[in-house]
Amino acid sequence: MNENVDLEGNGQVEPSNETGSGQKAEYDIDLILDIQLDVSVELGKVKMLVNDLLQLGQGSIVDLEKPAGEPLDIYVNAKLVARGEVVVVDEKYGIRVIDVVSPAERVESLA
Repeated sequence: MNENVDLEGNGQVEPSNETGSGQKAEYDIDLILDIQLDVSVELGKVKMLVNDLLQLGQGSIVDLEKPAGEPLDIYVNAKLVARGEVVVVDEKYGIRVIDVVSPAERVESLA
């Protein structure tokens, strides 16, 4: 039986964790809250010859493959999970998530 249940009476519906034998399995999300993940955002990328890389100096411009205005790719542990756009908050850069990658797209990125 796979029903949705309001476990705490707070209006938030959670999936039932009942096992086939009638026992209720409990999951404690607190167990994973302290796990560190590597989150990175890709603005763009380019392949360069070592000679060209050595010629770079202050004020040099590197053309990226991704056009301006395109969403940035957000990776967690080197896996694409979302896309976003750059925002500035209190003179610091941030990323606003605008699209979460579907499970089908995540599977395709593994290949």
